[in-house]
Amino acid sequence: TPVFGATGYSVTYQVNGQSYEGYFISPSDRAPFVILIHDRDGLTGYEIKRANMLAEMGYAVFALDLFGAGIRPTEIKDKRQHTGELYKDRAKMRALMKGAMNAAKNKGADIDNAVAFGYCFGGAAVLELARSGADLKGFATFHGGLKTPQGQDYSNARGKILIMHGSADQVITMDQFAGLAQELESAGVDHEMVTYGGARHAFTVFGSSRYQEAADKESWKRFSEFLKDKLKN
Repeated sequence: TPVFGATGYSVTYQVNGQSYEGYFISPSDRAPFVILIHDRDGLTGYEIKRANMLAEMGYAVFALDLFGAGIRPTEIKDKRQHTGELYKDRAKMRALMKGAMNAAKNKGADIDNAVAFGYCFGGAAVLELARSGADLKGFATFHGGLKTPQGQDYSNARGKILIMHGSADQVITMDQFAGLAQELESAGVDHEMVTYGGARHAFTVFGSSRYQEAADKESWKRFSEFLKDKLKN
C-alpha cells in the first residue's frame, strides 16, 4: 500500500520475467508524477536524493531501474556492459521503461499527468522514451546522451523536450547538441535546449570532481519551472 506524505520505499517489480527494484515516493494521492531514470551507476543514493527533493516540492516520483534488482555496477567495465546492452537492444530499453511505468501506476502514480527526466545514460533513455511516442507532458535531460540511433527519428515524439547540457562536456560534445537541435527543429518537436558555460559532463553530481554548483542550481531551477508549467496540480 502506498504511504503518502512519508519517506519513499523500494518497489520490486517484474518485466519479462526479470526482477527490477525501483524507488517510489509520493507526498499525496494524485500528486503530479515524475519518472526519474538513473545514470550508468544504476539506481543509487543520488537518484533517491533527487526523488526526495522533488517529493518535497509536491511531486510523486518513481525512480526506475533499468539494470535489474541488486545490479548497481561500480567498475567502469561493468557500467559499460550494462549500458551497452541496452544501447544495442532499444526494444528492451523501451519495454523496461514501459514496465516501470506500469509498476508506478500500480502504486497509484498518475501516469496521465507525468514528465520523465534522467541523468547521463538516463538522459539517453529519456530521449528513447520520447521517440517511442510515450504520451507524457514532457521529457528532460541533464548532461544526457543526445545521439539518435540509426533508423530512428522524432516523428512520434509528443510533449516538450528540455535539454540541459554543459558546454565544457567532452563526453557528449556540442556538435551532438547542435545535431539534436536540428533534428528536433526539422521534426517540429517543441523543445528548449540550454547550455551552461564551464560545466563538464556530470555537472549535477554532488561531491564529484565535475560538480559545478552554478550550473546545478540553474538547471534545477529551470527543471522546476518546466515541471510547474507542464504538470497540473
